[in-house]
Amino acid sequence: MDLSRRQVLFAAAATLGVGLLPDFAWAADPPTPAQPAAPARSLILLTMAGGMSHLDTLDPKPGRPVQGEIGTIPSVVDGVMLAATLPRLAQRLDRCALIRSLNSNQGAHEQGMYLARTAYTLRGTVRHPALGAYAAHLLPRLNPTLPPFVTIGGDSRHPGAGFLPAGCSPLPIGDAEAGLRHAAPSTGIAAERAQRRLALLGQLDAHGGAPEAASVRAYRELYAEAVKLMSSQDLAAFDLTQEAEALRTAYGDDPFGNGCLLARRLVERGVRTVEVGLGGWDTHDDNADRVRGRCAILDRTLPALLDDLAARGLLATTLVAVVTEFGRSPVINVRDGRDHHPACFSGLLAGAGIRGGVVHGASDEDGAKPLRDPVSLPDLQATLAHALGIDLQQVVQAPDGRPFTVADKGKPITSILL
Repeated sequence: MDLSRRQVLFAAAATLGVGLLPDFAWAADPPTPAQPAAPARSLILLTMAGGMSHLDTLDPKPGRPVQGEIGTIPSVVDGVMLAATLPRLAQRLDRCALIRSLNSNQGAHEQGMYLARTAYTLRGTVRHPALGAYAAHLLPRLNPTLPPFVTIGGDSRHPGAGFLPAGCSPLPIGDAEAGLRHAAPSTGIAAERAQRRLALLGQLDAHGGAPEAASVRAYRELYAEAVKLMSSQDLAAFDLTQEAEALRTAYGDDPFGNGCLLARRLVERGVRTVEVGLGGWDTHDDNADRVRGRCAILDRTLPALLDDLAARGLLATTLVAVVTEFGRSPVINVRDGRDHHPACFSGLLAGAGIRGGVVHGASDEDGAKPLRDPVSLPDLQATLAHALGIDLQQVVQAPDGRPFTVADKGKPITSILL
């Protein structure tokens, strides 16, 4: 049985005949907030790969030299400014919670994004699961046909299911507009013949009477699920041509826009976690111009996604998160760029379980470091997991017997949770 530090303290006190005051125990091991009354049904995770500049997006510093040539604009939330690159998002900030005190100890892209996705440091001895894999493993499946975890606009370095069973792995969609490729049954094989082939495959897998290896069983289950999906009406979820042209235009005819539209279609049908990537934020050169280009996409698609979810009654059940691996430096370098800056950056949450129109934490006057209420990437992971209703203290064992929890030692940001 696994014991928390709090339980150990109480057990020791009982042995010694000494009572511990609750406040003393909590100081040693702060209690996890109670599970949300109405946890988020789904998560749409928008990963800004490359290190999104917080100063030029979510945490501008008006009047300071560090701001550079990108200006600032007011939002609908009193006293909260955004960079001028995000005018449409600024009008919807009352639906969002800003986090302006994120920080990381990882300043390289792969290691930083791995930490953002898993809450653990990248190591050669173990591959940790992404949050979507944990959700697939620990939460009930919402749709028995569709996969519980989908990634769009793939990343070959994605941690995927990590040490969890293969059934928790994400279904990767490289091109949202192309949908799920090779999903139609072969036109040259009759259904009866196909069923005979599947039956023969099952016999071969069971041949010899030896206990079935976990890897073989996982492969067989995934194969069966793929066959089931091929003949299901849920396959239409991947077909963007079923959407009205006006809505497709609102999202944007580009990979990120199509990916977010597909994400909405998938969560609408019971996919638990969808991750959509928007890269290109590594702005060591020509930071201002390149950020404007990325934000032109983000500021069109993110508001369209929030509006669409709200119009369908899905924003109340869907958590939307914008995350990046680190920020960009307050100092503008000789190439008019900003370099990696893990010491301080920003994120955004909206939708189910999140208080709108709030700002958690603050950076100093130059955006160089957190001024108050610092938030680690494991804390952010804990916040997302908690909003989904995942028990943060539940222990999951890796194949080698080592115990892990969803967000490592991260604590949820209670001030932004409903």
